[in-house]
Amino acid sequence: MNDTPSEKSDRREFIKCASCVIGGAIGLVPMAAGVYVAMDPLRHSGDGTAKTNDGFMRLATLEDLPLGGAPMKYSIVADKADKWSRYKDMPIGAVYLQRTTEKQVVAFNTVCPHLGCFVDYRKEEKDFFCPCHNSNFSQTGALKTGVSPRGMDSLEVELRNDREVWVKFQHFKANTTEKTPVNS
Repeated sequence: MNDTPSEKSDRREFIKCASCVIGGAIGLVPMAAGVYVAMDPLRHSGDGTAKTNDGFMRLATLEDLPLGGAPMKYSIVADKADKWSRYKDMPIGAVYLQRTTEKQVVAFNTVCPHLGCFVDYRKEEKDFFCPCHNSNFSQTGALKTGVSPRGMDSLEVELRNDREVWVKFQHFKANTTEKTPVNS
């Protein structure tokens, strides 16, 4: 069984072509899987906003807030998602809560409306103070002194089940006289 040189050449060409096709198919599978994984987030919605119940978050109960007491700071944590990543329980801000009457609670965003610095509550002075540019705000959130273009940003509060304090947390545009919500 002697093969002619032509048959040997045809067999070599066939083996070369078959090797290229098989190698290409083997390489194509992981490459296709990689492209699918990289493009998958684009098929799903992920707008970068924190997901909460109707925009409201349960932060406290009426029993947690003494009537007429000093404002208390509460951290806001929520799940965040973007096109490629999902994060559980990420800090997204903070609010001050104060119980003003038996069934009324006020809430303020802790961010100064001037340039976004964090505002502190000072117990001795009974006011809110922004250390970045020395703006002072009364306990009602009104601007007392300083360069802030408006008072502190109040937030919507709901009492649910007659005792749970729910707050709709939002960020607002800085350094404007209008209180304009922004998507975070």
